[in-house]
Amino acid sequence: MLGRLATFVHRRRRWVLLVWVLLTAFGAFSAQQVSKRWFESFSIPGYAAYETNQKTLRTFGSGEQAPLVLVFRSSGDVTKERGIAGAIGAAVAQNPHSRVSSYFSTHNDMYVSRDRHTTFAELYPSGNPGFGAAAFIGRTRHALKGATPAGVQSWLTGRDPLDQDSSGGNGPSVLTEALLGGLGALIILMFVFGTLPAIVMPLVIALASILNTFTLVWLEELARGEDVETALSETMQHAGRSVIVSGSTVAVGLLSMVVLPLPFIRSIGIGGMLIPAVSVITAITLLPALLSLLGHRINRLRVMPKRVVAVSDGESGGWARWGAFVLRHPAAVAAVGFAVAGLLVSFGLQINPSEAQAKDKPGAGDAFGGRDALTAAGISAGTQKPLAVLTRAADAPAVAAKLRSLDGIDGASAPAAWRKNGYAIVEAIPSADGAAKSVRGTIARVRDALPPGASLGGVAPEDRDFVHAVYGNFPYVLLFVILLTYVLLARAFRSLLLPLKAVVLNLVSLGAAYGIIVFIFQWGHGAHAIWGVHATQSIIPWIPLMIFAFLFGLSMDYEVFIVTRTREAYDETHRTDDAVRLGLARTGKLVTSAALVLCLAFFVLSTGPGLDIKQFGIGLAAGIIFDATVIRALLVPAVMGLLGRWNWWLPAWAARPLRVRPSAPAPEAPPALDPA
Repeated sequence: MLGRLATFVHRRRRWVLLVWVLLTAFGAFSAQQVSKRWFESFSIPGYAAYETNQKTLRTFGSGEQAPLVLVFRSSGDVTKERGIAGAIGAAVAQNPHSRVSSYFSTHNDMYVSRDRHTTFAELYPSGNPGFGAAAFIGRTRHALKGATPAGVQSWLTGRDPLDQDSSGGNGPSVLTEALLGGLGALIILMFVFGTLPAIVMPLVIALASILNTFTLVWLEELARGEDVETALSETMQHAGRSVIVSGSTVAVGLLSMVVLPLPFIRSIGIGGMLIPAVSVITAITLLPALLSLLGHRINRLRVMPKRVVAVSDGESGGWARWGAFVLRHPAAVAAVGFAVAGLLVSFGLQINPSEAQAKDKPGAGDAFGGRDALTAAGISAGTQKPLAVLTRAADAPAVAAKLRSLDGIDGASAPAAWRKNGYAIVEAIPSADGAAKSVRGTIARVRDALPPGASLGGVAPEDRDFVHAVYGNFPYVLLFVILLTYVLLARAFRSLLLPLKAVVLNLVSLGAAYGIIVFIFQWGHGAHAIWGVHATQSIIPWIPLMIFAFLFGLSMDYEVFIVTRTREAYDETHRTDDAVRLGLARTGKLVTSAALVLCLAFFVLSTGPGLDIKQFGIGLAAGIIFDATVIRALLVPAVMGLLGRWNWWLPAWAARPLRVRPSAPAPEAPPALDPA
């Protein structure tokens, strides 16, 4: 079938190219349309804190965002400084529909330090979080500073200002990142292919795939050596099948996110799934058309000497020799590989998916000055993420009194201005940062203490709901991916053991990637020296999920490429050792090169602004290079060498539902000459 498709494309290559040019041009237009529709839409439907925050937002116009914390310090009793109330009012004026609480509006001492020199106010911005938050913070800070009375110091801090002022907020622009990543990819491709047409080819395919993916996203929203033809046909028959299977496994990893009860995560999964789907269609139509049009001219305009980019014939070369070495010592190589992987997986099991505490966020600036002023005054970091109880207005004083008596609560207040339509909001300050583990118990105690009709909201409880929504359902995501991937690979490899090995090793690779980000960012080994950030004692909650979705598919992509070629070699030789050696020799250079390109791209991404981007970029970069080396170069050939002829076992009862031929573990053919 793929051979016939190659013939069809070859004979109509100009028409195929014209269609793709038109589609890609339209894709550029679609990208502009999609960009106009991008906005932040976070929701956890059905979870208590999210629903409470949404009800608060509908009633009071605010409550979805973390508050800005206005900090004031003076040499005397700060509550006697009447000008502070005016400074708070100036800050509130920058967002007319915001809510604010302070000593000056409640006369509650929970807003004042014990020495009376420091006080704070909580300013809750109106509406939902948006891309204009940075500008709003800047305007608010400017108004606050301008209205602060003489003799008083003021700062604007809080979760979002800390993130903005974080040292992780500095880095190259997106354009610079793209240029660095593109330059690195070009250098690697020069060593792989050696000629300019061959180097440009992957970039053209990538551009067409990305822009045409935008078209599908937009439409979804609106609806809601031989002659060229023979060489092309042979290439499609061998590589085309691998492309389809590998693209399917990448799509499965991303599609798995639809299992989660989070609409925005599901949207990422569906959108991400379209990328490999379009890439597969591009690879089996546009790429053959370009190859057919170029013909032997693809080997012209050489930019690297032939000896540098010479492609191994599979019988000799470094990867063939390495494969032979592994197969002579499979148990020892497997032991080394599993030892390295096991160490990293043990680190990964200690991952703490949580927002970083305020004290662990790195950086300098006004927001950090405010954070340090609160700490020095003995005021809890719980001010960054207060708890907010939505209750009946008549119950508000009693609720506030009850919360003050709870362990883990420093104070509670029921501002008179926070009453509307029969509802009231009670604000409580936890004794610890909202991201600290101890606050989980505090949240549970507060919920248990609430009267009928009251519910708990605030950023910290919603953060916990997010973790529960993602990781409470993660076993179902994992089961979905494992089962679907296993079935796809069992059909592709015609084996029951090879897909099992692939799934297990992919999980090992994923655990190792988690271990790497735990070692670097959660524990801080090298994070400050390279990225300028300190240990956070946590990993941002969405990072492990996204690493899983992307890395599982990408790792399986390598597995499919290697094992498919190994299966072809076994069908030719009927000897497992020869098949493994030939499969590794024929794919080792390409797999390593592809891993280097992706690793470089994600490493460059990690230099961008934001701790989340750094964790995501390094998690993927390190995971990909670990997978291409320890997993694919050590464990895959070693384990296949140990399994021997049982690699190819597919009994008739399993082959029938897969609609493929059975594969029996036949006796090995006579040994071939060992090139080593």
